[in-house]
Amino acid sequence: MGCVRGFAILRAEVPEERARWIELWGLWPDREVFAHPAYVSLFCDKGDRALCAAWSGEHGGVIFPLIARPIAKEPWAKVDTAHCDLTSPYGYGGPFSWGNVQAQEYWERFNAWAREAGMVSCFARLSLFSDQHLPFDGVVERNALNVVRSLDIEPSALWMDYEHKVRKNVKRARSRGVVVERDQAGAHLAEFLNIYYATMGRREASKIYYFPETFFRNIVEGLPGQFAFFHALLEGRVVSTELVLVSERNIYSFLGGTLEDAFDVRPNDILKHEIILWGIEARKSGFVLGGGYGGTDGIFNYKRSLAPGGVRPYSVGNRVWDDRAYVHLIEMRRQYEARNGNEWGPRPGFFPAYRS
Repeated sequence: MGCVRGFAILRAEVPEERARWIELWGLWPDREVFAHPAYVSLFCDKGDRALCAAWSGEHGGVIFPLIARPIAKEPWAKVDTAHCDLTSPYGYGGPFSWGNVQAQEYWERFNAWAREAGMVSCFARLSLFSDQHLPFDGVVERNALNVVRSLDIEPSALWMDYEHKVRKNVKRARSRGVVVERDQAGAHLAEFLNIYYATMGRREASKIYYFPETFFRNIVEGLPGQFAFFHALLEGRVVSTELVLVSERNIYSFLGGTLEDAFDVRPNDILKHEIILWGIEARKSGFVLGGGYGGTDGIFNYKRSLAPGGVRPYSVGNRVWDDRAYVHLIEMRRQYEARNGNEWGPRPGFFPAYRS
């Protein structure tokens, strides 16, 4: 088969190109789960395409995982609209790179392809680790703060690095008989889903976070070795649960929740602690806990209590290739909303503006 050499756009739905994408991903020392075609495909709606803007040389490579979204499928767009835009899947992405890469050549080829393919704009969620990707060729903005728990630490030092309340809560959970199990096959998926949906409802989360059961089954079937469920059990009952994504260097807190009637025994603290211990044992470098729902809110502060020195900026990148089309799409959306009796204007800071 042979790995791609030079620049190429690889489509996940084309078997030969998907195989080349996976082969290139396998050559990358970090092998981040967010760049695998099975992960990118999870976030494709009908009509979307999972793509990899790839570059490979003798001693390095680039994997830029993207979703191409046809504008015409939007209810406010005209059916003959030929333009598309690009976005990163949920999580962390950007132009992941390693080794000796010709960055200028890569961006020249990528931008030329984007214009020729009718791409209006690109929105990229960027990795927290700057050594993992090329500098983004566009506008980069700090979006929020995230927390990363370093795993390059002895368990005894880890324990004292937590805030006092974490140590207190872990001890409380242990004294009440809470135990943690690792599940690499999705054996407790039904319990996970019940707790996850209940947690999203309690937090009044956006509907975009109500992923269907098929979403999680696709993770189990399509990403073996790249995930693990962790469950906190009290008297044999799952009371707190978390889906962790597993890359070669890092692990990521992805989705999960806790039953409200179990808050008193603090199961999530011991759950996080056991995940961290597993990450240390597995020789991972970092456990990405993520951020809050609204800046430095209670959820963010809870995550920071597990890694007081682990706060990192999270940035996003955006790029517009066709300014005229970008402005036209905003006006098209405005007219559609007006015809339906809605006063609409782009939300400040939202990109791309026509999708706000």
